[in-house]
Amino acid sequence: MSSLRIVSYNVNGIRAAMNKGLIDWLKTDPADVVCIQETKAHRDNVNHKAFTDLGYHDYWFSAQKKGYSGVAIFTRRVPDHVEYGTGHKVSDDEGRVLQIDLGDIRIINAYFPSGTTGDERQVYKYAWLDEFHAYLETLKQKYPKLVLCGDYNIAHRDIDIHDPKGNKKSSGFLPEERAWMDKFMGSGWVDTFRQLNPAPHQYTWWSQRFPSVRLENKGWRIDYINVTTALGQNLLRAEIYPDVRQSDHCPVYLELETK
Repeated sequence: MSSLRIVSYNVNGIRAAMNKGLIDWLKTDPADVVCIQETKAHRDNVNHKAFTDLGYHDYWFSAQKKGYSGVAIFTRRVPDHVEYGTGHKVSDDEGRVLQIDLGDIRIINAYFPSGTTGDERQVYKYAWLDEFHAYLETLKQKYPKLVLCGDYNIAHRDIDIHDPKGNKKSSGFLPEERAWMDKFMGSGWVDTFRQLNPAPHQYTWWSQRFPSVRLENKGWRIDYINVTTALGQNLLRAEIYPDVRQSDHCPVYLELETK
């Protein structure tokens, strides 16, 4: 049996994460494919040789605005195809979606917008979510075996957030956002972590405003690796790595059985 190991990690600035030991962690060989969100950098402004020296092929899709957003994929296997963006200009200008094909599996690395900075971005977030869902529905027709990973900036259910009552009016846990997750999950997607890990108090992001929050594990689970139902029987292992600390997020992991 062969398998494919995937990590998704919002690094909150890749250069900052590299200064905090990201390369050392990658040296432990955590995955075959590493999907990074919020690079906040362009490839030319990063010591990208540090990744290629580890045996990864690196692909970057950065925001036009410097120091903002951006995604990257590091993969040990050369992709059959790399797709930059979705064709939706506003999203693509912000460097939000990067995809690779490995055989008959397409891996989508997505950095969903945040609505925490105010109403304008929250409205944009809702528009982006609807646009992206429609895009995924079309994509599924051509590529039944999809892996979607990234920072969704949404905690889905009460179990996915340390204080559901106190955050009912917080962006990332609003009723409309959670309803979108219901619709998305109900349209042929599997939440791989929850499928294999039903226990509570497992989170992927902790606010930096209060340093004690991470120590007390008062977090949100907003980073996901989901697969289409065509891959639902292929799940071998799904993990969250809260002790990997180069960011206010932590990595999430999936191992899939492959041919």
